[in-house]
Amino acid sequence: MTEREKTASPGPVVSSAHLASGAMPELSELEFGLIMCSNAFNRWAARCMAAAGEIGLSPLEVLCLHAVNHRGRAKRLADICLVMNIEDTHLVSYALKKLEGRGLVKSGRAGKEKTVAITPAGEEACLAYRAIREAALVRAVKEMGVDGPQVSRLAALLRALSGQYDQAARAAASL
Repeated sequence: MTEREKTASPGPVVSSAHLASGAMPELSELEFGLIMCSNAFNRWAARCMAAAGEIGLSPLEVLCLHAVNHRGRAKRLADICLVMNIEDTHLVSYALKKLEGRGLVKSGRAGKEKTVAITPAGEEACLAYRAIREAALVRAVKEMGVDGPQVSRLAALLRALSGQYDQAARAAASL
């Protein structure tokens, strides 16, 4: 084996070579990264919340709790779904019912619409999660040399790409 063969890149790191063989293999690399990151993030969210004292919450329940806590204002189900780009409202509705059963959120009304708000216990859980996140995750990411503006640019790119995936899903649904 020549030196060049030893150092040659095997190609993009993907989970589905048949998708990477198209016009933009980099998109397949991104998708594989999203799969890995999504699964790791979901595992992290549930385990961090368990460490914060709320054992047994699903990743979606953790995200819903944080969404309800955001800015300390009551939220409508439709607004939570919109912000998190979740199409299946029943999944969020079920998560909110479980959180309410634990006393972390409470139902209310704004006119004819049902709302959900954070309880003191829910806010306490979110603050404990934040403290663990700072100690276990933020510190480690900073030690990698990743800076805030770099993360912000990546977040903006992912939000923009989410729109492209949404548009492609609508196009695929019409085929």
